[in-house]
Amino acid sequence: MPLPKFTDADRTLISNHLTANVQALLLRPPAGVSGMHVRELAEQIQSRQKARVKLPDWYANPDLIFPVPVSVEQASSERTAAYKATLVSGNTLADLTGGMGVDAAAFARNVAHVDYVERTQPLAELAAHNLPLLGIHNVSVHTGDGLDWLVDQEDPLDWLYLDPARRDTRPGRHGERVVGLADCEPDVLTHLPLLLRKGRNILIKTAPLLDIAATLRQLPTTRAVHVVAVQGEVKETLFVLGQQHVPGADVQMTAINLRDQTAPQLFTCRRGDEASAPVTLSDPLTYLYEPNAALLKAGAFRLTGERFGLNKLAPHSHLYTSKILVADFPGRAFQINSVCRADRKSVLNNVPEGQANLTVRNFPQPVDVLRKQLGLREGGNVYIFATTLQNGDKRLIVTHKAVI
Repeated sequence: MPLPKFTDADRTLISNHLTANVQALLLRPPAGVSGMHVRELAEQIQSRQKARVKLPDWYANPDLIFPVPVSVEQASSERTAAYKATLVSGNTLADLTGGMGVDAAAFARNVAHVDYVERTQPLAELAAHNLPLLGIHNVSVHTGDGLDWLVDQEDPLDWLYLDPARRDTRPGRHGERVVGLADCEPDVLTHLPLLLRKGRNILIKTAPLLDIAATLRQLPTTRAVHVVAVQGEVKETLFVLGQQHVPGADVQMTAINLRDQTAPQLFTCRRGDEASAPVTLSDPLTYLYEPNAALLKAGAFRLTGERFGLNKLAPHSHLYTSKILVADFPGRAFQINSVCRADRKSVLNNVPEGQANLTVRNFPQPVDVLRKQLGLREGGNVYIFATTLQNGDKRLIVTHKAVI
């Protein structure tokens, strides 16, 4: 299928309708625009709408041609792609699951030459069109299966990158989401010997929900794991592989939370140090701390307390407390107003307005059930944490955000 051709008038129409209701545009096309062409224009508008926050540089370039909206949804964000690019260097890198080309574009700024390989011809043609328009001229675009392309390479590359598709495309599975590497496409585990033979280093992007410990047993040459969150939501778990076996305890763990307008929250540790870190327990003091999602995913529960001089509320309650405010904690900090029982009367005594943001950590009821049970409306400036204390008591900790 050839690339769609858009005139200056088409680009103006797209630009003028970036906030439009796409369905309304399809029902009432602008004068002089045919039915078939308006569908192409509407698809461009919809894809750009999805890219506005995720891919701001792509969104701002009127000359780019976007793929179908689902491809934009599946692409890395510019922010996470830029972080991945800091992990690679050298002369050669092959992106074996090219997709929209966002990752390849980022890698090209840190690696001398990038080979982009994509089995879907329309996506490959779009990448070949778009990347030069973004000022990227050191990427070679190839159409075909990434692993088949890799087999034909004589010399090992400095880096291989894979973002296996996390949709089950087998008959009858209706594109259901999958998590495990063996269920993704391509199956990295089956082809690991080939990957290690052809790449000096390998970077694999995986599902946020992937079990890190189990995956490390499957990928024994992993030397580093990066858990990447954006604005508190984990987006990617990255595995960096080399050629040598690395004991699980020696794997370098990094939890990073990329934030708007403020510096990222970064936590690094050696994985084996978590088990030996001392833990001090205490009841709630003056301040309460909730780790960000990347830190929780990385599993540095004991080290967090040790690193920042904090006490845990209970062995399995991953909330922390202190008398003095720790300003650089990688998460959210709150000042404690009160601690009360988890019943409606106690809540009304401590939150008379009946409105609060409710979070559950190591507590038997889920948020929706507990909120209804307590008669709480959502929102406001009060933050309640339902948790278990060191003596086993189930309690609500009523807080407001600490001023840092």
